[in-house]
Amino acid sequence: MFTTPEQFTAANKASVDALLSLANTALSSAERIAALNLNTARSLLEDGVNNAKAILGAKDPREAVTLSVAQAQPAVEQIVGYNRSLYEISAQSKEEVAKLLESQFGDFQKQVSSLMEKAAKNAPAGSDVAVAAVKSAIEAASSAFNSMKNVVKQASEIAEANIATASNATVNAAAAGKKK
Repeated sequence: MFTTPEQFTAANKASVDALLSLANTALSSAERIAALNLNTARSLLEDGVNNAKAILGAKDPREAVTLSVAQAQPAVEQIVGYNRSLYEISAQSKEEVAKLLESQFGDFQKQVSSLMEKAAKNAPAGSDVAVAAVKSAIEAASSAFNSMKNVVKQASEIAEANIATASNATVNAAAAGKKK
């Protein structure tokens, strides 16, 4: 596949660069999720302590129940916000990985096409059918990759819409429960 040591070296460097990019994306996502988890835990702990103090400071059981119900809505909103942030981090990571894979697939396609062109030029007479079959297989693989990419994109859009709908329904249900 490689005709010179420089081509082999360049291909290896490109592979290492791609793996480094993938690793950096994964580490960045892990870092963002860890920060989100710590900030959410800190906030929930602080809110929990403040809420407990407020309930313990209630003058009667009725006031304690009222305070408890009033504190439920912000907690639900905070959990929904956490889930949205977690989904956003995941979606952004997925996008970065998808772009990297798409780029790698495109580079691979170019290399294979170039190789096929060279092979076709040097192929013995009568091998046109075999070369055409390989080219057709490459085009089919490319088409399948594009179809898969579109299906994943549509599924992501549907999942995002469902998460938004579920989040809004949860917040609205909590608000309705608070009013009762």
